[in-house]
Amino acid sequence: MPFDPARDDGTYLPDPARYERMPYRRAGASGIRLPAISLGLWQNFGDDRPLAGSRAILRRAFDLGITHFDLANNYGPPYGAAEKNFGRVFAEDFRPYRDELIISTKAGYDQWPGPYGDLGSRKYLLASLDQSLARMGVDYVDVFYSHRFDPDTPLHETMGALDSAVRQGKALYVGISSYSPQRTEEAIEILTALGTPLLLHQPSYSLLNRWIERGLLDVLEHRGVGAIVFSPLGQGLLTDRYLQGIPEDSRVSRGEAFDAQLLSEENLARVRALNEIAARRGQSLAQMAIAWVLRDPRVTSALVGARTAGQLADTLKSLEHLAFSVAELSEIDRYATEGGIDIWKESSRL
Repeated sequence: MPFDPARDDGTYLPDPARYERMPYRRAGASGIRLPAISLGLWQNFGDDRPLAGSRAILRRAFDLGITHFDLANNYGPPYGAAEKNFGRVFAEDFRPYRDELIISTKAGYDQWPGPYGDLGSRKYLLASLDQSLARMGVDYVDVFYSHRFDPDTPLHETMGALDSAVRQGKALYVGISSYSPQRTEEAIEILTALGTPLLLHQPSYSLLNRWIERGLLDVLEHRGVGAIVFSPLGQGLLTDRYLQGIPEDSRVSRGEAFDAQLLSEENLARVRALNEIAARRGQSLAQMAIAWVLRDPRVTSALVGARTAGQLADTLKSLEHLAFSVAELSEIDRYATEGGIDIWKESSRL
């Protein structure tokens, strides 16, 4: 799609104070530090949105110190569109700053028809990475992920493909997403033996989806692997959007997120209670939800999306109040219980 003619055609010059605004956290035992908040391009960067809006979000992100942009091969719509659109903005705005960026992509879910466009085979992963690099117009990504565990492909094959991506110079580091604690241990062992250590695990984690506290965080801490958590806002449930019902323009009403049945009165009661705690802290619920996932030092970064540049700036205000008292955490624990919103649980249970 063409750039919106209303966009600013001026040369992009990032804010010189960008690194003064963002705390950076070390990813496990590696030499890499990630911004406490990273930008995910899962939503709002496909061909269903004006490219000018996506460009504005990316520019604001970098101006605010967000150096990490996270993609996947099938982010869109249609599949691949987020990478393509990111690549167009990268070419015009960010290419001079490539060495200041962490760009990641993933493969593991369906991307093209037939038996070789899904899951965890060597053929699929390496072919997908080649396609991703072409769409984005970059020579390499900083992190290449196995997007989910594939029970029908030997884990040695999947991890061997990640190792090959590094040895071919197409990725600097490797990661996995939504792997169980046991499979994570196995992946770490294989990658360590191959000489390509695991840099990051990307699991879902939020006030209403706490599965990583049951073993995974302990594994990552013990093995020196970073955690970058996605969906810290529970796909929008942990905001004020659903306190009065389901808005017509929400992702739930459009069928793009969790089933509307998960907006049960029980879940909404939890959200309302958490919203009251956030208000007493002087934060929005969304800001508190992000601060809460960052309370654990084992979490390297929180991966967030944004509909607008202004929304992203508001999200980053969560970094202004990261501390929680013991009393606050105790009260939060009364309501921060499993809400049945983990739509990725099949992968993490295998």
